[in-house]
Amino acid sequence: MAQYQIAVVVGSLRKDSFNRKLANAIVKLAPAEFSFKQLEIGDLPLYNQDDDAQPADAVKRLKAEILAAQGVLFVTPEYNRSIPGVLKNAIDHASRPYGQSAWAGKPAGVLGVSIGAIGTAMAQQHLRNMLAYLDMPTLGQPEAFIHAKDGLFDSSGNIGPNSKAFLQGWMDKYVAWVKAHAG
Repeated sequence: MAQYQIAVVVGSLRKDSFNRKLANAIVKLAPAEFSFKQLEIGDLPLYNQDDDAQPADAVKRLKAEILAAQGVLFVTPEYNRSIPGVLKNAIDHASRPYGQSAWAGKPAGVLGVSIGAIGTAMAQQHLRNMLAYLDMPTLGQPEAFIHAKDGLFDSSGNIGPNSKAFLQGWMDKYVAWVKAHAG
């Protein structure tokens, strides 16, 4: 049985964020041959092209973890109709210097949860535009604009019964996507 290591990038630094909860819960819906590792992005310095020749240790670690993965799962909130700055900073670091992107070719999935009725639709669209440029084949359907409401998570932090079938279907599609596109 093949093993697939998936890098999980949560676009929120908040310990109890809905998106971190979603990231922790949805990975439980994956098959046994998939393992997931949440990557630390809160310790990255602000991206500065002057540092490309000698990146910080946190940047080296991030790039190595992405390169070791067979896919990437982005779980992001929406800030001001786009992705959070901390996520953009991580994307920029791992894509530089030019021609040495850790993201290239990694199959991606994009999710997000918000208290807003449209979930994270705008943030996901902006993120998908970046991922296309970064040469990351990105699962297009089903889209998952999750509305945070009572019952999304059960008392143990798992996906609640009203959302489980939809999110299981999303995970099944993501798993097939990774298997089809992982190098």
